Amino acid sequence: MKKHVLTALCCSLMMLNVTALFAQGKVTGKLIDSDTNEALIGAAIYLKSNNSIGTVTNLDGGFELELPNREATLMFSYLGYLDLEKDVLVNGELDLGEIKLKTASVGIVEVSVVASIAKDRETPVAMSSIKPQLIEEKLGTQEYPEILKSTPSVYATKQGGGYGDSRIYLRGFDSNNIGVLINGVPVNDMESGKVYWSNWAGLSDVTQTMQVQRGLGASKLALSSVGGTINIITKSTDAVKGGSFYTGVGNDGYSKQALTFSTGLLENGWAVTASGSRTVGDGYIQATNFEGWSYFLNISKIINEKHRVSLTAFGAPQWHNQRGNQHLIEDYRAHREEDRWNSDFGYRNGKIYNGAYAYNYYHKPQISLNHYWNIDNNTMLATSVYLSKSQGGGRRIYGENDDWLKINYDDGRPTEETKLTPEGYLDFDYVINENANAENGSTAVVANSINSHDWYGILSTLTKNMGALTVTGGIDGRYYKGYHTYEIDDLLGGSYMLDDSNVNRDETTRLKVGDKVNYYNLGEVLWGGVFLQGEYKTDRYSAFLSVSGAQNSYRRTDYFQYTPEEGQVTDWLSFYTYTVKGGANLNINEKNNVFVNAGYITRAPYFRNAFLGYTNDFNEDAKNEKIMTGELGYGFRSSTLNVKANVYYTLWQDKGLVKSFGDLTANIPGINAQHYGVEIEAKYRPVRGLNIGAMLSVGDWRWTDNVKFEAYDEDQSLIGTFNAYIEDVHVGNSAQTTAWLGVDYEVLPKLKIGADLNFFGDNYSDFDPTNRTNPEDQVDAWQLPDATILDVNSNYKFKIGSLDATLYGRVHNLLNTEYITDATDGNKHDVHTATVYYGFGTTWSAGLKVKF
Repeated sequence: MKKHVLTALCCSLMMLNVTALFAQGKVTGKLIDSDTNEALIGAAIYLKSNNSIGTVTNLDGGFELELPNREATLMFSYLGYLDLEKDVLVNGELDLGEIKLKTASVGIVEVSVVASIAKDRETPVAMSSIKPQLIEEKLGTQEYPEILKSTPSVYATKQGGGYGDSRIYLRGFDSNNIGVLINGVPVNDMESGKVYWSNWAGLSDVTQTMQVQRGLGASKLALSSVGGTINIITKSTDAVKGGSFYTGVGNDGYSKQALTFSTGLLENGWAVTASGSRTVGDGYIQATNFEGWSYFLNISKIINEKHRVSLTAFGAPQWHNQRGNQHLIEDYRAHREEDRWNSDFGYRNGKIYNGAYAYNYYHKPQISLNHYWNIDNNTMLATSVYLSKSQGGGRRIYGENDDWLKINYDDGRPTEETKLTPEGYLDFDYVINENANAENGSTAVVANSINSHDWYGILSTLTKNMGALTVTGGIDGRYYKGYHTYEIDDLLGGSYMLDDSNVNRDETTRLKVGDKVNYYNLGEVLWGGVFLQGEYKTDRYSAFLSVSGAQNSYRRTDYFQYTPEEGQVTDWLSFYTYTVKGGANLNINEKNNVFVNAGYITRAPYFRNAFLGYTNDFNEDAKNEKIMTGELGYGFRSSTLNVKANVYYTLWQDKGLVKSFGDLTANIPGINAQHYGVEIEAKYRPVRGLNIGAMLSVGDWRWTDNVKFEAYDEDQSLIGTFNAYIEDVHVGNSAQTTAWLGVDYEVLPKLKIGADLNFFGDNYSDFDPTNRTNPEDQVDAWQLPDATILDVNSNYKFKIGSLDATLYGRVHNLLNTEYITDATDGNKHDVHTATVYYGFGTTWSAGLKVKF
């Protein structure tokens, strides 16, 4: 017995001695943001002398690390923050407490305040945040908004399949009804409310934070945030000298190169960061080749402790081919290209040449000058003056015989007049020959539908901290002028064109390339807004009350339909709107919190709805839309598990819609909709290196009433009043049930792999109310088949000499699942008459990023 005890004791001593060789102590602590005190999740802690010994922070920012020696130098690192070096002396266990990392971007805190970035367990809104690391790892060849597809109630697709052609729905609302902010500046089109993501294709390279605030959101401005707000914060200037280079390749000729460099913060207070990229490819869909550039420049100057100025300029000039028409499912299946089929192109001189609605070019630079004035320790005035002067448009076919090169929009099939080659391509050679031999010039030409604008704005925000109470107020002023016309781009074999659309021009005038045809009008929008918000915050309680008001004024100028004597310029038409919203959050304890919010929004009708058809006549039925919304949420947070859940309800009343079809125009007022649902998302980190995420959102979004509308002919004479049978029809083109399961695992030091499984269900086809004028149409729109898509990714970090490098690999739709993303309801509301776009099959990309 004594022998066994002695043996056991010796073994125990040996084990302790061996353990001592490998672990002399344990270090614990918590990493937080030095400015916001928010936990930094997934930050790296490792030995400076041996970076293979390390760990990462858990879901509340905490960490623990076994050290092989009593003395060590620890490195704390997190993307977007400055590395921190710390010497430690361990005797058993050492708790370092809260360790604060400083952001690597100069002035990013001030921008975040102005842009109303929400904070977990503090701001009472439902929100999800996307960090640049996730964009680098997951985005690949996807469109920028598609990075959000794993967040609750978001549905994003590539739509026409061209570069930058993505669209996004949030809680069933399209981009017209989602407020999009870049560095606090609203970018929704001032006339239509739309966001054209091709204008911002380069943003993924310079995004510091991308936050989706569902529902009311935290923005203080009077925005069109019916569904929510997408808040994008770009890089400012890097505090440390350096940069990075990225090169990548992918399927179908995809290639991308990007370069970023920064001077760092110099001793004289100046700092400059610049970034640029070029992306080209042939496109997954037939004839969707593209070329896109992007640029970003930030120049900052710290004048003194109170004043800092920052100049930011960014843009993404691009051109791309795309699909212009959806097709019947049976036509895809019968075509040799199947789901890659594009009916909207032909060949000219042996090169791809796309037809109507199948080519786009645009450049929308945005420049802002920002001044941040720290009046005292508790008061800051931030002012941004910005401008955007865009140029670009999309291809159209125009003329007496434009049907030669057009596809029927209703069923995606050629018309009787459509000219096709034996291979089924648009026959440009036929049109060129006909135009060359025509007696009165070209009867079908290529024109560009120009949609350019000048946009000027000022946004000034004063923030005053008074202990637990913070008061914020400011002004939001904007002026916008949009230019709309057709410009002849190619006479297609003819030497001139005749056009009678301009009453101020002799119809026998021979028009050349660059001349305007069809229409030429201007839309002006004058916006003046004010806002005031009070926030109360303690460690346990937080609440806010926000009010805003705006005057939205429209003026239209038409140079083609009216003579100067008749009056080409309208008076200003003004609408007055306001928003009231509030919410509160209660941190029950360190792990649990609940929140509630509610609001009432009035919104002016969009420019298009304020005038009848494409005329200068005011729409007397146009009135403010009214939105009531609210939600209740719960959160749980521990070191290994985070859970967020909420329920919401939105009632949208008096939505206005103006639809044009052929020579007819329909004015549809008073449309009502009801959206409600539940959203759940969770993150779980059971062991070091393994991250599991999940999401489920279930909504019920539908139109609540049948409506009456008036139809007008091309002379704006009333044809009659009709019923649109849309009661109980589901909102279209947005999956009402979505789910996601994601896993990321560090299988080896510096090697991470990930997989994301996304489910989209209860997705109904979009529809036109003017096509539902018979009582038999009182049925739901056709429902798309459910879809489940698997994406995988990996990245490996290593050294190239003294430089940090990362190799990325991504595959989207790994299983090559066939699925439909977009659909338009047919006249029989079934699978046989709906026209659709298919999603992409398997695509891939690989890239290398080197930091210097």
